[in-house]
Amino acid sequence: MTSPAVPLDQPLYNATFGQAVGRFWRKYATFSGRASRSEYWWAYLFNVIIGVVLWTFALIFGLSGASVDQATGKLVYGPGFVPVMIIAVLWSLAILIPGLAVTWRRFHDTNKSGAFWFLAFIPVVGEIIVIVLLVLDKDPAGVRFDKR
Repeated sequence: MTSPAVPLDQPLYNATFGQAVGRFWRKYATFSGRASRSEYWWAYLFNVIIGVVLWTFALIFGLSGASVDQATGKLVYGPGFVPVMIIAVLWSLAILIPGLAVTWRRFHDTNKSGAFWFLAFIPVVGEIIVIVLLVLDKDPAGVRFDKR
């Protein structure tokens, strides 16, 4: 027996990897509402996996056929480096807004303003604070961030 579909304007608790990635893209620039821990972390894992694959390809294609310029002593990357890097940069740009949006919604689920994201800019401890806040369990008072 399958459970009824959770509307996109509600957080999906215990989301699977596929559900979280699907909601990540369907809620591309939605900063209102909430995102469950599973929605956030599965989407984060998906983006890390794609990023690692792209940067690994960039390294492989960059070093294959690479040489050192005799005049300057600088490394000249292989011919496949630039196309893979262009794809990696485009991917990074494509996930910028939805990544920020899902983080914003995750903060809402913990009953915090999405602006807590800016704490990441505090040197040394900022990113640690943000990670700790993103790991927190849901707070029922976070419903105040849902559309009415």
